[in-house]
Amino acid sequence: LPGNPPVQTKKALKQRFLKLLPCCRPKSIPSLSESKVGPNSAGSATLSSHGFLTDSVEDEFELSTVCHRPEGLEQLQEQTKFTRKELQVLYRGFKNECPSGIVNEENFKQIYSQFFPQGDSSTYATFLFNAFDTDHDGSVSFEDFVSGLSIILRGTIDDRLNWAFNLYDLNKDGCITKEEMLDIMKSIYDMMGKYTYPAMREEAPREHVENFFQKMDRNKDGVVTIEEFLESCQKDENIMRSMQLFDSVI
Repeated sequence: LPGNPPVQTKKALKQRFLKLLPCCRPKSIPSLSESKVGPNSAGSATLSSHGFLTDSVEDEFELSTVCHRPEGLEQLQEQTKFTRKELQVLYRGFKNECPSGIVNEENFKQIYSQFFPQGDSSTYATFLFNAFDTDHDGSVSFEDFVSGLSIILRGTIDDRLNWAFNLYDLNKDGCITKEEMLDIMKSIYDMMGKYTYPAMREEAPREHVENFFQKMDRNKDGVVTIEEFLESCQKDENIMRSMQLFDSVI
């Protein structure tokens, strides 16, 4: 998106994006071939009462003690663009990272920080957390998580752009100000760290913001509305290509 650091290769971006998702870390995802459902399967896998995959008595006990129980599998299938098996794998990974069934802001920042040890990702993680926390209750449930993930990975171009606009619109008033975009850009540069190559100039975030507004603020009133954002992005070939980077990641 406009204002972001230089775009990497499609493969590298996909791999980095997967690493940022708690449910997609290697230790958290069982292969579907290992997660056979049924009482006669070798791994004693069963379906919970919610239709999600569990593979031991211990897992069943864990499900019975979680603070938040997810909606039924069929309902989430209708609300997202994930298949039944994809939702089972995602839920298994989410439960491993968040046994209580929800993740709060501090947990989210801790998970996110593991992948940016060279910088401070806490501010950007807060912005990202708020984008996933659509009901603004201070926590992200499995439903919140897969709903956002479905938009990012499987949504239409307009869906993805609207999600990105919501991320940038920090106070959720329907427009992006230079102050909001500068906060976003500073948080990205803080997250990337001071020891990148080539070294980042101190004035780079503000320059990115000025370029963003020069391109997006069509009527020059100092704010970018959703209409201006969508129109500008849809006319930019580079942005349109970036919107397709995560197709079929999962």
